[in-house]
Formats: sequence, C-alpha cells, structure tokens
Amino acid sequence: MKQREYLHENPEIQFKFVQNEKDFIVDEIPLGEFKGKGNFIVLHVKKVELTTWDMIAAFAEFLNISAEKIGYAGLKDKHATTTQYISVEAKFENSLKKFRHPQIKILKKTKHTHSIRMGDLAGNRFSITLYEVDNIEVGRIEKIARKSEQLGLPNYFGYQRFGRDEDSINQAKEMIKGDLFVKDAKLKKFLISIYQSVFFNEWLKERVILSREKNDGKFMLLDGDVYLTNEGKLFTPKEKPIKDVAEKKVVPTGLLCGTDVFRARDEAREIEKKYDDEFLYEKGLRREALVFPKDIVFNYNKHFNVLKVTFSLPKGSYATVFLENIANRNFTALDAKEFKFS
Repeated sequence: MKQREYLHENPEIQFKFVQNEKDFIVDEIPLGEFKGKGNFIVLHVKKVELTTWDMIAAFAEFLNISAEKIGYAGLKDKHATTTQYISVEAKFENSLKKFRHPQIKILKKTKHTHSIRMGDLAGNRFSITLYEVDNIEVGRIEKIARKSEQLGLPNYFGYQRFGRDEDSINQAKEMIKGDLFVKDAKLKKFLISIYQSVFFNEWLKERVILSREKNDGKFMLLDGDVYLTNEGKLFTPKEKPIKDVAEKKVVPTGLLCGTDVFRARDEAREIEKKYDDEFLYEKGLRREALVFPKDIVFNYNKHFNVLKVTFSLPKGSYATVFLENIANRNFTALDAKEFKFS
C-alpha cells in the first residue's frame, strides 16, 4: 500500500517532473509588507542549486558574521531556482553592494524594523514543468487540481522530509527507543521532528482512507476533532463545524505528538491515539490536515506534451504532495531526478 493516500480514487496519471533550476521554481510569499525603515536590511534573494543554509553561509562569510545573525523565514529546495527573503543589520548596507556570487543574486533591498524570523512567510508560489503529458490527460489533471482547490489537499509531509532513502526515519525510531545515542542537539531535534512527522502522515493516511470509504472522498469530520481558525486558535466544537470548513474559516488538524498540546477527544481520539507517543518529551503541535491550493494556472504545449502548472500553497506544505494528489501515486527523490525523454 502507498505511504500517502489521497481523497480521490482516479486512475494513476503518468507524467514526469524534474527538480532542477529550469523546471522547478519556488517564490516565497512574505507574511506582510516591509516597513521601508528600521535597523535591518531585508534582501529579496534568488538562489540557484543551493540550499538555504549554503546561501546563508555565503552571506555570513562575505560579511564576516555568524550565520545566526542572518534572519530567514523558511528553508527552500536545493534543486530548484528559488527566491526568498533574508535580513541582516542595516550597518551592512554598503558592504552588500559589493556582494557577488555565481549562484546568488540580490533582487531588491528594503529596510525593516526587525529581523526576519522562522515562519515569517504566508506561503510559497510554485511553477513546475510536467513532461510527457498526454493531451487527453490535461483535462483530468486540471479537474483534480480544481477539486483540491475547493475541497482541500491532504497536508502530508512530502518525501523530502525523510531523506533520500528514508534512513532518517530508522535513526529517529532507534533514538526514541534508546538504541541510538545522539549527542548533537540540532540533529536530535531534527530526528524527533521526523518521528512526529511519520506519526502524523500515518494518522492522516487512515483518515483519508476513512473519508474515501465513508464520505465520498470529502475529508470526514469526526466528533472530538481539533480545528484551527484563520486567526490561529485551536478549539474542539460541540458540533462539527461542517459549514465553516466548507467556507475555509476553520480546518481540521492532526497531532504532532509531544507535551503540552491540544489532543483530540471522543471519536477522533480513538484514531489519533494510535499515532501518539504521550511519553515523548518534546513540545507537541497541531498541523493542518488539509491545505487549499490557490491561484492555479495551467499552460500546455501540445506540440511537446509539456504542461507548466503554477500554484500557491501555505507555508509548511509540499508542492510534491500537490503533484502526488494529481497523479494518485507516490513519488521519491529518484523520480525527481533527471530523466531521458522517451
């Protein structure tokens, strides 16, 4: 059985995509407008075939400061062309005029009142080229994408979360069981997040299958579900807020197990507790079970069977999950590598 199941049961659609600088474009959507004044410089930066860490390291080395002095909102794919916002103290404004790097370009500078912090983004806009798309399949692809725009997309953690061979999953489980000692604090925190992510994905998969079997492919709401409002508040209603979910005012959430976290109740808890570790000594969280893709645009070249799809997703969600939903099959890192045209 697939690791990630989706709400529809349409036949698989065969297409190929490549994570590279030409065919996989990611643009960060900032949380709000920058002030235009203040003690920090916000740089709108384009990077090519670099991780966010590599890009930050390049700026840190050039400015002769520690990487911790550079603010950023989120991590972007390496095998892509991406734009994002970073911040440094305004005193480096003149020095930055001399910055040159073959894989990094500063697109724009503006001042702001504070440093950019992790999570300070609304989402990302993706532009991905799909190859070997039969012209008969274009209509099916658009129909499935539009349905996810309306009814929501299961918000799985994508394959990128778990490493190329998913070896980090085994390391995380061994560490939690006590069979693997990890000294590095950052690696330990990362492996715990992997552990939480595996449980979340398995929970979501069960809820998706239940929704297909008993709710005609619409995400099935259960008594005791925990919802997140547009204002960021969590609550469990006395009655299912079906209307509010349909109007995208609230969204059901799943558990990232740990301490001090709002857990589901009643019927929803019966499923959730199978994917919970109440003894995990790490802060727990709730994650949206559904996300809603926005502003989907298709551009098809029938002569070359190439389809470019552009869409926006909220922060923390995966473009490859959007593609998996369309294809109704799981991808791996190997699927996104360069291929020979047939």
